[in-house]
Amino acid sequence: MKFSKFLTLALAGVMAFYIAGCGSGATETKSGGNALSGTITASGSSALLPLAKDAANDFKAKYADVSITLNGGGSGTGLKQVSEGSVNIGNSDVAAETKLSKEKAAELVDHKVAVVTIAPVVNKKIGDVVQSLTKQQLQDIFTGKVTNWKDVGGPDLKIMLVTRPATSGTRALFSEYALDKQAEATNKSLETDDSGTLMQTIADNEGAIGYVSLSYLVNNDKVATVSIDGVAPTLENTYNGKYSVWGYEHMYTKGNPNEAIKAFIDFIMSDEYGQKLEKQGYGVTSKMKVSR
Repeated sequence: MKFSKFLTLALAGVMAFYIAGCGSGATETKSGGNALSGTITASGSSALLPLAKDAANDFKAKYADVSITLNGGGSGTGLKQVSEGSVNIGNSDVAAETKLSKEKAAELVDHKVAVVTIAPVVNKKIGDVVQSLTKQQLQDIFTGKVTNWKDVGGPDLKIMLVTRPATSGTRALFSEYALDKQAEATNKSLETDDSGTLMQTIADNEGAIGYVSLSYLVNNDKVATVSIDGVAPTLENTYNGKYSVWGYEHMYTKGNPNEAIKAFIDFIMSDEYGQKLEKQGYGVTSKMKVSR
């Protein structure tokens, strides 16, 4: 009996040590991060790119064995590439069915990770004079009906349009909610989906006007934002429905994501990371008092 009792206790001790050891090994990798590995590739929305990059840095601090490659290219590009299987995630400012066929869009799973607000921006010298435009004035400028700032309360100076290509989700949102789907003028000085290039061009040219997401205006000292009908493009005005040029930021996957991809998307949508969303100029979906 004594030997049997001793053997039982010894086996229990061994099992306790084994379980503790397995628990530790299951959560830590040799590199010091959590036990998750794999490769994640994403492309698409330039408006979502800053958020995706920041989240990737934080995510890799937790999961060192996950490789993440992120590219822009516009929402249309991201949706096309995730549909074709060349990337794992297609980042988009617009719903998949607006860029893909109904059949291809149905193959994708939508993950709404944030809210994006699109703001008209002008050269700072213009911004000192023109701080707000009516929606009609904004439409007249981008459709080419108004070509001089003097016609909307500014100086006698030619308006320079700096806009985005047809693949851009930012353009799609601006077109729908600011321009009421009217076609942009064809006499553009520059068409680019690189928000950094767009902002620098506006900063360098006094008569320039364009539009970017709020994420590119955090700590901005290059360009000036313009209100629409007296309503400033802020997160507060987006949340309460006063400012209408906004949309959801989507991360699309083809079918349900694998473990690493799901963990990355879940991390972006977590309460832990959610605290950083607003600091980067993005809106938290749960705070929206309006929906679409």
